[in-house]
Amino acid sequence: MSKDLDLQSAIAALDEYGYEKKHSTDLEQARNKPQMIRYLKSLDYSLKRMQLLQEAVEDVVAEMQHQQIKNEKVQTFKSKVINLSKELNMSYDEVLTYMASSKAK
Repeated sequence: MSKDLDLQSAIAALDEYGYEKKHSTDLEQARNKPQMIRYLKSLDYSLKRMQLLQEAVEDVVAEMQHQQIKNEKVQTFKSKVINLSKELNMSYDEVLTYMASSKAK
């Protein structure tokens, strides 16, 4: 019976921890705008510090967007090389090697 009670206590504690984690103001748990706002308000930052945070977030977002655009362009280029290799009946590596040697000339 003691094992059952210990097991029930452990399960209850885990459930409570999960509930607390779900409703906490922890940034890791924020998945939508209201949760993010709640977290930001919990920081209790001054206006100046919040503005600095805003600038930092904007910089990081811009960097991430730039990286995503770069990745999309690289993927598009890879697709074009794959299609060209099929069209010319060459392997992907052969096309890249040919392109590199043509650029060197």
